[in-house]
Amino acid sequence: FTGSAFGSAAIWQYESLKSRVQTYFEEARADWLDKIRPQKRGDFRKQVNSWWNNLTEGQRTVTGIIAANVFVFCLWRLPGMRRIMFTYFTSDPSSRALCSPMLLSTFSHFSLFHMAANMYVLWSFSSSIVSLLGCEQFIAVYLSAGVISTFVSYVAKMVTGRFEPSLGA
Repeated sequence: FTGSAFGSAAIWQYESLKSRVQTYFEEARADWLDKIRPQKRGDFRKQVNSWWNNLTEGQRTVTGIIAANVFVFCLWRLPGMRRIMFTYFTSDPSSRALCSPMLLSTFSHFSLFHMAANMYVLWSFSSSIVSLLGCEQFIAVYLSAGVISTFVSYVAKMVTGRFEPSLGA
């Protein structure tokens, strides 16, 4: 999984860089169009755009991860989803589903405090780590760390003989 994550991140990073270079040259040619284009309307949209544009690249990257974590947290609150959540969003070495929970449990938090603390820490160092690695490599590190920590959890549960489910990276 980790090799695939970093290989995919390298391809994504290359394509992203290629796209930025193409966009730069296209924008240079199309600057005169901005003067004749009508302005977009909507105060709320302008506020959201202003907020988004003021974020660092790291904060924009982590916003997607936080949204995924909040979405999964909300799914835990739906009674009809409990069986699916326990099957696929908790890591349990005695479960029939072993591989997908290794990734999906990375986004799973049952406690609001657990999720809020993890997301705050992620937000706080996101700018510096993304500026160091790039957003593509950061996402590969995040996903790989989640899968590897779940694997270590599986090994620890097998060694101790405690097979209760757990969640979170």
